[in-house]
Amino acid sequence: MKDVLVVCPQQRDVRLAESGPLTARYRVRFAGPDLDVTDVSPEALLDELADLPADAVVGTKDRSALVAALLAERLRLPGPHPTAVVACQHKPTSRGIQQRVAPEATPRFALLDGSPPFPAPWFVKPVVGRLSQEARRVNNDAELQTVAERAGYRDGYAQIAGLAGLASGTVHGFLVEELVEGDEVTLEGYVHDGRVRTIGVTDSVKYPGTNSFQRFEYPSALSTDRLHELEELTALLVPAHGLDHCFFNAEFLVPATGPAKIVELNARIASQFSPLVQAVDGRSTYDALFALACGKDPAWMGSETRGVAISYVIRAFEDALVAAVPEPEENLEVLVRPGRRLSEQGANDSASFRLAIFTEWGKAREEAVARCAERVSSLRFQLESVEATPHR
Repeated sequence: MKDVLVVCPQQRDVRLAESGPLTARYRVRFAGPDLDVTDVSPEALLDELADLPADAVVGTKDRSALVAALLAERLRLPGPHPTAVVACQHKPTSRGIQQRVAPEATPRFALLDGSPPFPAPWFVKPVVGRLSQEARRVNNDAELQTVAERAGYRDGYAQIAGLAGLASGTVHGFLVEELVEGDEVTLEGYVHDGRVRTIGVTDSVKYPGTNSFQRFEYPSALSTDRLHELEELTALLVPAHGLDHCFFNAEFLVPATGPAKIVELNARIASQFSPLVQAVDGRSTYDALFALACGKDPAWMGSETRGVAISYVIRAFEDALVAAVPEPEENLEVLVRPGRRLSEQGANDSASFRLAIFTEWGKAREEAVARCAERVSSLRFQLESVEATPHR
């Protein structure tokens, strides 16, 4: 039985990785703090983790995936090279690679330094970041002047990425890109011994009039031709970034006409989608992740899908005091706690606050969406109004 070490886990990892079929085949250990909650010395963390028994090492968030790659390199275990992970996470580096291998699919971009070399409107995002934090549409030069960094993520990330050779100064600043319209989707897959394999494509649906994700629907409703286009793009992007022996997820914007545009490439599993894939395809992506980390080809085989599964995100668009939250339920992640303001807890985008995530399934897309609407109505969050204060 192989020892699989899940580093710096999130609560979702514990719930999904401790399922019966996985624990029957692997000794799963969880070690290290959630790095989105607690900052630690990466050198000390790696020293501590290196003393634990491990035949495989995985991490499921950006920083934990990089820690896992650094640890796997130290222990000479299968995994992506840390510099390849950083090449995905450092957006200017990744955009440069994308422009070289897939120019028609790469939006125009530049480091934010004065007026951009292409006309507004623009999309601005940090050169390193997570969960759409600080990423937003900017309509003119006046709005561009208001773009400013928030404290927190970058310095902690820089300490870890520095072990992979990234200069600390390069984690600061913003990337400004041409605004691209289209349906947002995510292709998830893995690469083993240089062979890129697709698991599936998930559609992203946003709250009307916002850039905040409302739900994720699997499998995608895109046409076969569009899905093939995304697979061909991914087959270019993954090896160009130097990725091997790892999971990845690639985000795209697909317009009604014209080529799909790359949003970003992530060198990790899309953990939020794992229950969706399990419900539709009958196999957990954590199962494939563990096999891959042990050096084996997960041998993911396409099969006839069963219905449609949805991951739904309940959000609030104004700060509030959390007075009460729903009781625990199956397939429900409550992301806030009573007694604190929304702005004081959780990871959020620049316009909203996440309250909870849940999953639903239906034989058809319409049935799954209807079940989500019913469940949203049944989940009671008690939020009390507070005097508005800046939370960015």
